[in-house]
Amino acid sequence: MQKALCTGCKDGQTAPDFTMAFQPIVDIETQRIVAHEALVRGLGGEGAKDVLSRIDKTNVYAFDQACRTRAIGLASRIGLQTRLNINFLPNAVYEPAACIRATLDAAARTGFPIRSLTFEMVENEDVAETGHLRRIIETYRRIGFGIALDDFGTGYSGLARLAELQPDTIKVDRALVMDCDRNPIRRAILANVVALGREIGTQVVLEGVERVEEVEALRAIGGRFMQGYFFARPAFEALVSETDMPWAAMPLAEAGNG
Repeated sequence: MQKALCTGCKDGQTAPDFTMAFQPIVDIETQRIVAHEALVRGLGGEGAKDVLSRIDKTNVYAFDQACRTRAIGLASRIGLQTRLNINFLPNAVYEPAACIRATLDAAARTGFPIRSLTFEMVENEDVAETGHLRRIIETYRRIGFGIALDDFGTGYSGLARLAELQPDTIKVDRALVMDCDRNPIRRAILANVVALGREIGTQVVLEGVERVEEVEALRAIGGRFMQGYFFARPAFEALVSETDMPWAAMPLAEAGNG
């Protein structure tokens, strides 16, 4: 039964029509784009909420599988050369080794390197139990995928999850990053998260950066990897060029803050 589920053959499971937009993740120290996150969009450019409103327990597996294969296929077609980050739903993974077959087939078919794939763990109120998450992560790591814990600092993605799952990357939620230049408490929390990531060898990506003042504040506390509208909005079925990044608008690096 699990094998049938994990090859996308369950009767009645059809994913809604959708495509992807790609938003860069940047390294402000080297001024390079290091990854792109694939974000769901409607065929007419509608936002993710419009697509996700059509997802429920009857089609969540088919949708999760389609997201993976569509992101890899489109990324390959438009010539993506960086890492590719794909969101996944842990509760849509029945048996990790079987459920990853379509992803591996898509990578093989398009020639996309497996070791350039990072899966961002998205958790909701129906969160998978920790043992299941560990099995997913162990399987994905054996294959060569990177693992990111999304929305860190809000909801289920906290310090206990970090200790239990030991992801390669944590993505700090916009709720903490927002107005960090004006809020010393948020800035202190972020400084400790950045320092923690450095100490345990986990990359810290600061999400939702929208203003140059936030970039300056984050750089001052040692932040290096960032994502947000300040750098680029998601590009519909396309990639943003490094030459279009607002490097010139950014503050100069402080010595020792890299």
